Amino acid sequence: MNILVTGGAGYIGSHLVHDLTELGYKATVLDNLSTGFRENIPAGVELIVADLKSPDLKDILRGREFDTLFHFASKKAAGESMEIPEVYMMENITGALNLFSLLKDLKIRKVIFSSTAAVYGNPESIPVSEAALKNPINYYGFTKLSLEQNLAWLSQIRGIHVAVLRYFNAAGYDVKGRVTKREVGTANLLPVVLETLAGIRQKLMVFGDDYNTSDGSCIRDYIHPSDLSSAHILAMDYLEKNQQNLTLNLGTGKGYSVFEVIKAAADISALPLNYEVTSRREGDPAALIADASKANRLLGWIPKYSDIETIISTMLPLYIPKAK
Repeated sequence: MNILVTGGAGYIGSHLVHDLTELGYKATVLDNLSTGFRENIPAGVELIVADLKSPDLKDILRGREFDTLFHFASKKAAGESMEIPEVYMMENITGALNLFSLLKDLKIRKVIFSSTAAVYGNPESIPVSEAALKNPINYYGFTKLSLEQNLAWLSQIRGIHVAVLRYFNAAGYDVKGRVTKREVGTANLLPVVLETLAGIRQKLMVFGDDYNTSDGSCIRDYIHPSDLSSAHILAMDYLEKNQQNLTLNLGTGKGYSVFEVIKAAADISALPLNYEVTSRREGDPAALIADASKANRLLGWIPKYSDIETIISTMLPLYIPKAK
């Protein structure tokens, strides 16, 4: 089975490529290396360095055929998307549509799409099920929702089978240590916490302590990329076996507040963590916690590595080498 992984040198994509390779699948990575690293791709895996927005993409991929597409490549900072929506429009929507226009030429029959809990916006109830209202409150969430809808139409018209996987908050690094280059420039909480512990940042900014939550800070459901990878492989198998589309939340059903994450990181690392509370950030819902029971029911998927201790412990060596 030939598999194309866009963004396969990036954070979550590289975890999947390692697991696919270990299972004996033939994966090809397409990545522009804007945020990904060659070093995160397993030896022997082909890397096509190209941009999805390129008008030459059809020529770059000419003559190739793939059975399955895993589409990860995108920008993903919710706050940034409200400042530079035009960039997110081009990177997330235009690039993806350029690729999707080639699905027929590439003989792709299965698409597993990396979506996000940001499609829900401020959910009316917690935990959030897949049937919840889709009402993004940031442009990033809108880009993902628009691509979900586009894939639904392509499925109807072209007969491809699509798995939409809505991640909650991905955090952590490969439990086997195969992904050795960490993300840079991310605004997500846990990487920023680790950068603060490592002295890369002077202090952590906590955006709001007046939310209607147990301690006033935002609550998020964190999911380890090794668990996300296993869900992607199970989703691919489901599409192959059942020949029907799938939309799933990927989370644990348990949330941690910002202050709980800060305490856990300080305790596990035994390092001081300097932080300052500031005003709320535009586009941040108070709480996002997954109802992932559907993924368990249909795929038999159970997260194994998504407790906060494992997440932080797998991050520490990439930020503080002496923590190995």
